[in-house]
Amino acid sequence: MAKIDAIKSKIFQLSEISNILSLWEDEKIVFTNGCFDVLHIGHFHNLTQASELGTKLVIGLNTDSSIKRLKGKNRPINNEYDRALMLAGFSFVDAVVFFDTDTPYELIKIIKPNILTKGGDYKPKDVIGYDVVTKYGGEVVIIDLVKGFSSTSIIKKGGLV
Repeated sequence: MAKIDAIKSKIFQLSEISNILSLWEDEKIVFTNGCFDVLHIGHFHNLTQASELGTKLVIGLNTDSSIKRLKGKNRPINNEYDRALMLAGFSFVDAVVFFDTDTPYELIKIIKPNILTKGGDYKPKDVIGYDVVTKYGGEVVIIDLVKGFSSTSIIKKGGLV
């Protein structure tokens, strides 16, 4: 039970994140976000790469209601708590924070990460929060995707929606 409790202790509501951030003033915080509905090797690669850019990795996790708005009534496949627990189980993840909005913009303003990462074909200036992070001297880093992996393609292949 001690291991599961340690994992659960890395999961936060938006209202709780300030408490942990106050303990990390001297840390290099990396932030990324997503739905992580069906966790796959592409996610693992992206998160591993992100974690190597700083000393603390914080993941903004879309709530179930925000995923329904973004991806439709049949999503998410996995509920928010299960998704958070799986992400928090990675040793290189320091915090998972739920957000209920369509974008993590307000969460990024609260966390003020040193580095904001996103996977994919984005240009840094197109990443939500670019303006916030670069205004105080932070950096936006795009991490290459692992080809052939996306939750949507896996779900369609498995006939889950």
